[in-house]
Amino acid sequence: MMNTAHDLTHAMWKKSTYCEGNGGECLEWAPAYAPSELIPVRDSKRPAERALAFPAPAWSAFVASVQE
Repeated sequence: MMNTAHDLTHAMWKKSTYCEGNGGECLEWAPAYAPSELIPVRDSKRPAERALAFPAPAWSAFVASVQE
């Protein structure tokens, strides 16, 4: 289940390593966000819009599946 009601004003965002050279269409995530059980994800073209926060196990499963 996703949660989108967290204060991310101080989150440190990191761009996906897959976004280089594609015209700025990137996914960003905040790996050091606390609480650490949630991983915030946003569209780099729209940083002011609401991010999605995924449970860490779901995010890990997603990353593992796209790396295959």
